[in-house]
Amino acid sequence: MNDITILTDDRYVNPQNPDWYVSNILKEDGLVKTALENKGFKVTRKSWSDPEFDWSKTKAVLFRTTWDYFDRYAEWKAWLENTSKVTQMINPFSTIQWNMDKHYLGGLKKKGVNIPETLYLERGTQTTLADLLKETGWNDCILKPCISGAARHTYKLNQNNTGEHEATFQQLIAEEAFMLQPFQKNVVEKGEVSLMVMGGQFTHAVLKVAKPGDFRVQDDFGGTVHEYTPNKEEIAFAEKAVAACSPQPFYARVDVIRDNNDELAVIEMELIEPELWFRMKPEAADVLAASIKL
Repeated sequence: MNDITILTDDRYVNPQNPDWYVSNILKEDGLVKTALENKGFKVTRKSWSDPEFDWSKTKAVLFRTTWDYFDRYAEWKAWLENTSKVTQMINPFSTIQWNMDKHYLGGLKKKGVNIPETLYLERGTQTTLADLLKETGWNDCILKPCISGAARHTYKLNQNNTGEHEATFQQLIAEEAFMLQPFQKNVVEKGEVSLMVMGGQFTHAVLKVAKPGDFRVQDDFGGTVHEYTPNKEEIAFAEKAVAACSPQPFYARVDVIRDNNDELAVIEMELIEPELWFRMKPEAADVLAASIKL
């Protein structure tokens, strides 16, 4: 019986001639594996979709780089459901289900955690992008699916470009829910702060900055990552956001901005398979390992 299986996807199991991006993945998974082994756990690393692995033969699975799940969503959901019945999930299965759908941001708001102003558009909504901008009065806004990742089908809209995206929107809204938010100018002007919280406590942070002319901070689109020292207000805000989750996650990445009212706001909370930048703070892997009890 294995204690913990670190989860990745097929691309990162045994890559040949890894580039810098994949090398970072391998390094960080290695840091986590070593930290867990130093706590006495027997650890292996597998793709979540490995058809040969018997998931009942591991006490727990730790989600790390399962970054193809939103492209294989039906398969992923079935795997989650089946695997949750035979092993412990880190983070917990109920937390993963909650965090997969960006309606969770509305749940955080109800618990007193500030988020940017958000309009949810449920699947099958009958409207047009032009009408939405007219009704909300938002001149610049961001449209994104409620289930997504890596900025999939994320669009910056204004009154002049809704026609370019209307056909795509009509096709997508028939199949899935979306969310609309006024564009947050500080994402471009100041960047987005990611605060890592392990076992309920802040460990480290990074600042993500979009490339000139873009609003997406992901490195897939040319964004850059920088070391960052948050202030006490930012740390307390991130820990409060994590404390609002039930059950409590073992690890979390809280993406925070100053909203258009210059208030701290959660723009995203990653509890499934976040990039956690352990390479910038290797000790954080030890904090995570210490929080895990099987």
